[in-house]
Amino acid sequence: MRAAIYEAFEGPITVRELPDPVPDGDGVVIRVAATGICRSDWHGWMGHDPDIRLPHVPGHELAGVIEAVGRDVTRWHPGDRVTLPFVCGCGRCLQCQNGHHQVCDHQFQPGFTHWGSFAEHVAVRYADVNLVRIPEVIDSVTAASLGCRFATAYRAVVAQGRTAPGEWVVVHGCGGVGLSAIMIANAIGARVVGIDIKKEKLNKARSVGARAVIDASRVKEVVQTIRDITHGGAHVAIDALGSPTTCFNAIAGLRKRGRHIQVGLMLGDHSTPRIPMDQVIANELEIRGSHGMQAHCYPEMLAMIAAGKLQPAMLIDKTVDLEEGLRELQAMDRFEMTGVTVIDRF
Repeated sequence: MRAAIYEAFEGPITVRELPDPVPDGDGVVIRVAATGICRSDWHGWMGHDPDIRLPHVPGHELAGVIEAVGRDVTRWHPGDRVTLPFVCGCGRCLQCQNGHHQVCDHQFQPGFTHWGSFAEHVAVRYADVNLVRIPEVIDSVTAASLGCRFATAYRAVVAQGRTAPGEWVVVHGCGGVGLSAIMIANAIGARVVGIDIKKEKLNKARSVGARAVIDASRVKEVVQTIRDITHGGAHVAIDALGSPTTCFNAIAGLRKRGRHIQVGLMLGDHSTPRIPMDQVIANELEIRGSHGMQAHCYPEMLAMIAAGKLQPAMLIDKTVDLEEGLRELQAMDRFEMTGVTVIDRF
């Protein structure tokens, strides 16, 4: 199979012919139809993820067709169109038994714990627990875009944020995760503010449902501006970027008893950001992480997509081939992309 592989963190990523994978007993091999390019892949290439062992094939947002199944798989067959969360639960540990597969004690993560989907084929474990059938009305490129950013944003807004109609939701960072969160929060009736430093991303935020936007490159007092727009602060704040500045502003911009959801990764030098803990205590603020979404929670999201209430295809900026995708991946620290880029040619 053709696949992208690197042998050193921050080193060259090249396309090579590699052996086709074979399924584990509880797994399947998927012929990849499309795979998203996510900033998490960039973090992995930079060496920020301790689970990655070199050499490594990145990629974790995927959709495709099952080509082979392991001996213990009972729910899936060759020819099935599927996608999956970027965190796959084992189905047996205490976390999984309680339904929290996204924080499984023995999780499988394509593109991190194992080789990923920047390849013609990818092997996936725990298939019966984690695979999600793609509805016929959703194409593979759109389905691939759901696996990390959109599904994570959905759970952040709905489950972790407990967002209610009429509440103010402020989204810090209008990349793939942020735009997804804006679309989802708007769809359930919240009033949404998008914050970024790029005019193009702010325009996109308005187009997918932001009632107001803040250009943080021009506004000196971001927190006060949030309070002015929302008449006292956000009910829910989502840091969709993951930086010390966005994390601080998101928490500081909450109203009393507000909820902060950290979605953007805080790795390396950013792993211990400054937090306004005085406000957390005095205002009884909540701080929660959001780490993907369990496969058993996908049907609700997919039903909203099938009904046209959510339109993740609007967030796809472009499709590229594998070689072009590698150039996009290595440039993700420049935040030049608007929306989501998906590899659909291998």
